[in-house]
Amino acid sequence: MTAKFETDWARFDAMTDEDIAVAVAADPDAAPLLTDEELNKLRPVAETHPEIVEAYRRSRGPQKEPTKVPISIRLDEEVVTYFRAQGRGWQTRINEVLAEYVINEERSDA
Repeated sequence: MTAKFETDWARFDAMTDEDIAVAVAADPDAAPLLTDEELNKLRPVAETHPEIVEAYRRSRGPQKEPTKVPISIRLDEEVVTYFRAQGRGWQTRINEVLAEYVINEERSDA
């Protein structure tokens, strides 16, 4: 049996900033609230550690359910040059063109 959790949104909405501060202070697992001075010192991680952000953006987690089949295909150089010139996602665009072709072919066969 799984536990069912329901949030009391009315109670949550009624909380003041002071109520929240008291609740945070009473919670041993909560991080302390930041002061306005501390908040003003914060910077986006892309500004402070661009290498980490770039590595994250280049990586991709595992697919939950593989939706595409990895293959090797030989295409004319002009085709590859055209799609690559459009930038990131060029392989996805090739897939979209081929998918559209399949749909049109299926319609014409019907």
